Order: sequence, then structure tokens, then C-alpha cells
Amino acid sequence: MDAGKAIFETVDKLRQRRTGPLILELDLTEGVTEGPPTDPLAAVLSMRKTRLADVIGGLRRARRDSRVKGLVVRIGGQPLGLAMVQELRQAVLHFRASGKLTVAFAETFGEFAGGTVPYYLASAFERVYLQPSGDVGLTGVAVEQRFLKGALTKLGVGYELGQRHEYKTAANTFTQDHMTEPHRESIGRIVESITETVIGGIAEGRRLDPGKVRELIDRGPFTASEAHEAGLVDGLAYRDEVYDELKRAAGAEANLLYVSRYARAATVRKLPHPGADGIALVHGIGMIKTGRSGRSPLGGGGAMGSDTISAALRAARRDEHVKAVVFRVDSPGGSYVASDTVWREVSLTRKVKPVIVSMGDLAASGGYFVAMAADVIVAQPGTLTGSIGVYGGKPVFADLLQRMGISTEMVAEGANAGMFSTSRAFSPEQWDRINAWLDRIYDDFVSKVARSRDLSRERTHELARGRVWTGADARANGLVDELGGLEDALAMARKRAGLGEDAPVRTYPRLNPLERLRGPDSSEDKSAALARIRLDAWGPLARLSAELGLPAAGPLILPEWYTIR
Repeated sequence: MDAGKAIFETVDKLRQRRTGPLILELDLTEGVTEGPPTDPLAAVLSMRKTRLADVIGGLRRARRDSRVKGLVVRIGGQPLGLAMVQELRQAVLHFRASGKLTVAFAETFGEFAGGTVPYYLASAFERVYLQPSGDVGLTGVAVEQRFLKGALTKLGVGYELGQRHEYKTAANTFTQDHMTEPHRESIGRIVESITETVIGGIAEGRRLDPGKVRELIDRGPFTASEAHEAGLVDGLAYRDEVYDELKRAAGAEANLLYVSRYARAATVRKLPHPGADGIALVHGIGMIKTGRSGRSPLGGGGAMGSDTISAALRAARRDEHVKAVVFRVDSPGGSYVASDTVWREVSLTRKVKPVIVSMGDLAASGGYFVAMAADVIVAQPGTLTGSIGVYGGKPVFADLLQRMGISTEMVAEGANAGMFSTSRAFSPEQWDRINAWLDRIYDDFVSKVARSRDLSRERTHELARGRVWTGADARANGLVDELGGLEDALAMARKRAGLGEDAPVRTYPRLNPLERLRGPDSSEDKSAALARIRLDAWGPLARLSAELGLPAAGPLILPEWYTIR
């Protein structure tokens, strides 16, 4: 009898969720994943994480769904990148414009820590609630870098690095003990641009004068009561109080449902016909490497493999039902050769059908290289992009080894056979080869940007020189076409392809279970786009390994400390 009652209650609950009013819920405390899992390990690690595409798609559909009465979001915990926050803000603002209630709740916006970016996200909501014991760490934007030259000199480690040009500052960590003037100028403008964007968003969302917001930033951080008094939050309440109020506003029959569940249920109900024309979505995420995409079992994030991305683009290009391609790029760069491989596939695809690039938090250096050949580049104002430059060299451990009593001998055939050994410095002739290599890469990079962006070689060099730009400044300088997010890129792709606004979006590569199991027949097979677990990757030790002279990601890379959270 009890089992029958439980079954009846479960069925009734499912019926209510299918037909009754809904309050959509979004929990951001565990972060958001950029794209679908690319390998078995990624699938396990992201099993309970919310996908950005599900949030964007779910809120887009919910704007027109009369059953959906409101949205509540819990903010805090795992930090989100600035561009992803702007993507979420844009989706929330569009949802809010439909007249539905939006509520943000946080236990704290930074506990003895900065909370500017998460509060910036919350300001897009109609109502913002804070737990009475929480704080609002609205303190502004800061970028800090540590320089290792002094410590390395004491250890007996020297670095021989060349760069093109003065704004390509990744090497400065090892070769300088302070910011150079170009370095400070570039970082200063990034901080200024991000601050302008954040102040504008908070001022609009909280109906405050921008000058008042700047004044509040200088006064922060705030206790809960101070934040309430300043108009930064609408009320101080615990989670149960916020949810009870929201349920009263939406009606007693309203059910809570995660946005991702809502989006996936809608996708299942509206599965497109296999032969329907649509848009291909290809994700390029992580440092760029030759070979296949994947991640290390040690952690440290995934990698964008040139073989994987190229195979996905080829499959989309050859599919007659794909009328346009959206290439989502979220990468600090990496290998020049791998970046050039992907650039070639983007160029070939563009000749057949429209290619729109949507940039995430980072699309810099190699990340910009793979994007620049697209018909249109879309970035968020806070996306870090550009960094059109190159650096390369090696550490020299000769003094350190001598101090440790370690001697090194080499037997070689060829004048430069041992030039990349870390136990000796470059000779003048070897430096000539390094400089020729750097010049070749830089000239190729700049020339391709000039052709892709319809800029003169001189103007491109002026914008390049290794300088990092925010998406807002990149748009003003012609390196980016439009400001917006993935939803904007998909809409643009549908329009260029002559498709309806509800044309399906399919993630590429599209593989059935049998294709995933049997493996590719050749490099032309679309299953060649499958990722793998990278046993050759250094995982969370990647940066340390590069500092120790182990194989690094490549010469087109943006330093980790550029990430704005």
C-alpha cells in the first residue's frame, strides 16, 4: 500500500512539473562548464555541473513560456570568469525584460575577500537578497603579478627569452623584477576598461548614478547592513525566507526546477528531425596543443587539440544539413603550429558556409589566432583577447647545477644540436636562429590578422605587439566585430544561413554510440574528433613544469594571472 502511494505521489509530482507553474532555479556555487564533456574524465568531472548552453537556451525558451513565473539564482562559491558572468547577465536581463520576476540570493559576496564580479552578476536581477551575516566585497578590479627574477637569480637560474614585442609580457615573470612601462600601460587600460563596464552594469541594474557606484567601490567592502543602507541589496534574509517569498509571489502551486533540467526536458520534447537544417556548434576550450583534445587525470583543465577541432570543423563543413558554424573559443593560446592548423580549417569552412566565432573569458594569442579567420567575431566586453605576439626561449640551470655539485657533459653532432639544453646558454649564432623564428611567427600572425580583419599591415602592428585588449576595446579597434554572447552568435549564424530563429543547434562532432566505440577509420572520419585523457599533460603542474624547462604549451600563450574573476 505504501509503495503504491509513493508511486502515485511521484506520478502526480511529475504531472504538476509538466503542466503547473514553475520557478526556475540556478545554482552557481559549483560553477558553470563552458561546453559539453570532451572525454570520459571530463564527463565524470562535469556530471553535476551546469552547462552554460543549457542556461542560455533554457532562459531563452522560458521568456515565452507562460508556465514560468520567475527565476531565482544562488551566487557564491566557485568563482566565474568575467565574460561568463556577462553572458549570464545578458541572459538574465533578457528574461527580466519579459516581465518575469528575477531574484538573486547570496550567503555572501566575498567573505574577507573581494566580491566585485559576483555582485556585478547579481545587479542584473530585479531583487538582490543577502544573508544577514554576509558581506558585499565591492572593492573594484585589481590585477597583480609576481616577478620571479630575483628569486631565480639567487637560485642560480637564468632565463634567456625573446619576445615580439614590448607588450608580450608573459616572459616578464622570469626576466623582470617589476612592470615595464608597456606592461603597466596595458594592464592599466584593462583594469580601467573592466571597471567602466562593471560600474555601468551595476549603475543600470541598481538604478544608481555611475558616480555614486564609483564612490561606493572606494568605500567597500560592506557589511550586510551597510550594503542594505547603500541600496546595494534589497533585503537581508536567509535562503528559506527568500524562497518562501518567491513562492508566494509565483503562487502556491508553483514548483522549483533547475534551469538545466528545464532546458534538457525541452530539448527531448523538441528533438529536431535528423535531416533538419541547422547550426553546428564547435567548442574550442583550453590551451592549444597539437594532437587530440583532452585533459590530464591530474586535473588542471582541458586542452584544445588541433586534430580534434579540425576534425569537428571538417565534419560540420561536409554536412549538407549544417548551414552555418558557430565556433566557441575560450583559450589563452598555446602552440603556434596547432593554432595555425585550426586557422586553416576555419578558413576552409568559411569558403563553404558562414563561420561565427563566439569568444568566452579568453581568446588571446593562439586563441585569437584560431578565431581571426571567421566571418564575424563576437566577444563580451570583458573578454580578454588580442595578444598578437610571440615569445620563446629557455631557462638556464648552469649556475644552479654547479652549486649543487652536478656536472653536465654533452656529445653532439651538429653545431646547434644542443641549443635547447637547459644546462648552457644560447650562443650568438643560436640567438640569431631564435630571433629569426620569433620574427617569422610574428610576421605570419600579423599578416593573417591584417587580411582577416581588413586592416593595413601598419595598423595591425600598432594593435599587435603582444598587447592584450578587453573585448570592448578590441571592438573599438576593429579586432572584434560585435559585443555579445553565444546567443547573439547563434542568432547571427541563423540569420546569415537564412534559417528560422528556432533552427536547431547541434554540437559537433555528432557521433552515435557505435562510432564512439569503434574508433575512426582515418583522420577524415568524424570520430577522429573524439578527445582523450592526456597522459602526457602536466595537469595542475603545467605552469611549474614550464618554469623548470619541461615542454610548455607553446609560444602563443597568455599568462594565467590575466584571468579576471
